Amino acid sequence: MSAPVARERRHTLHFLAEVRAFAPVFIDTEVDMGAVRAHRAAATAEGRRYSVVTYVLHEAARVLAAHPDANAAIRGRLWPRVARYPTVTGKLALDKTVGGRRVVLAALLPDLDRASLDDIQRRVERYRDGDPATMAEFAGARLLHRLPGPVGRLAFRAAIRPLRRRATTVGTFAVSSLGHRAVDGFHSVGGTTVTLGIGRIADRPVVRDGALAVAPVMRLSLAFDHRVIDGAEAADVLTDIKDRLEGFAAPAAHPLPATTGAGI
Repeated sequence: MSAPVARERRHTLHFLAEVRAFAPVFIDTEVDMGAVRAHRAAATAEGRRYSVVTYVLHEAARVLAAHPDANAAIRGRLWPRVARYPTVTGKLALDKTVGGRRVVLAALLPDLDRASLDDIQRRVERYRDGDPATMAEFAGARLLHRLPGPVGRLAFRAAIRPLRRRATTVGTFAVSSLGHRAVDGFHSVGGTTVTLGIGRIADRPVVRDGALAVAPVMRLSLAFDHRVIDGAEAADVLTDIKDRLEGFAAPAAHPLPATTGAGI
């Protein structure tokens, strides 16, 4: 017995139709999260809580700012054009319930390369705890749910295809996490040149200074659009993120306004 696709999933179908043009390549690494775990424990003792996603957003944004060729987007087939963006906007995939149905929605977090850890955590919490049925940032997704399928596809395409608007409708890099469950690693395409996939943190055997030890290890994957960058650049980005997480030390930063947005 078949049935129409639920309206609440229409935005996902429109998105998947658009990313068919991507030429994704997938790489991954393992990250020793000992420094992050120590920072989280110290912060918790002081009454502050940070999610693993917040650390990844914080460090990845700074790496993307240092790799402008990866903080970019492409458009066109016969006459392709590439846009490189002056600031870094993260796209965070969220597990939400809309109309009683479990769906994925995307939150946009602009200016992440200048945001402090506390700034990013506040934004993540706002989207995590907010109601997508009422939040203004998700009005575009709600509109797509109401529009007839073909009209919604055209509206979605018109919104995200122009390069000048891509950073504010799709973001400049994407992060998706399944680390809350028994998932070690996964790869996805988030509609941006670089997409990071976060797996769970698990105590695993590692070798340090020639001796066997146990460390909290996280699988971190990176999918990149080969039309925009090559494997060497993607490997540099992933390695730099790994190095920053493994040597994490929260820098002093001036808080930014709690500017947010949402993808559609």
